[in-house]
Amino acid sequence: MKVKYLGHSCFLIEDLLIDPFISGNPKATVRPEEIKCKIICVTHDHSDHLGDAFEIARANDAVIVAIHEVAVLAQSKGLKAEGMNIGGSIEIGDWKIKMVEAKHSSDKGHPAGFILFNKKFNKTIYHAGDTGLFGDMKLIGDEGIDIALLPIGDRYTMGVDDAVKAVNLIRPKIAVPMHYGTFPVLTGTPDDFKEKSPVRTEIFEIGEEKDL
Repeated sequence: MKVKYLGHSCFLIEDLLIDPFISGNPKATVRPEEIKCKIICVTHDHSDHLGDAFEIARANDAVIVAIHEVAVLAQSKGLKAEGMNIGGSIEIGDWKIKMVEAKHSSDKGHPAGFILFNKKFNKTIYHAGDTGLFGDMKLIGDEGIDIALLPIGDRYTMGVDDAVKAVNLIRPKIAVPMHYGTFPVLTGTPDDFKEKSPVRTEIFEIGEEKDL
């Protein structure tokens, strides 16, 4: 399964894009118009996560998957969107998408994470969105997570030490750090996380693609 890191919390996993903060990202290595996808999952509406989702969706005729209020906003702009809420699941193409809790803030609706099951590759990815540590991550781990994409930057999300605690709760086969280094206040480092992580940890360069 091809996983490409586009910086901050943005990943392109096969044909599914998550949190495309591109044009406002000082470290982005691609332009929004270069991205091809069929599905765009948005964890919450902060500008560094909603980002270029609407523009990319329009260019690709892609469907936006988001909390109900963000989906309604997308639909008001003439875009295809599937609204969800915490605990709900939908299926689109090769994906089963479940929306789960995230401990954060947002302007519209509730911040979320996603459990993404790809039927073609029989793999389950957890994208935590922006979140602090919370005990019910253990229940997310009970879903059988192959790859966990976890914020480590601190200040606005978990830092490294709490992200390591999250790994212990989630028990993924592979952990991938995200949401660090984009801005000076996000001080957590992937090397520190990898050193402390109890599971295999993959660090991506921005723009790098790996087969996981």
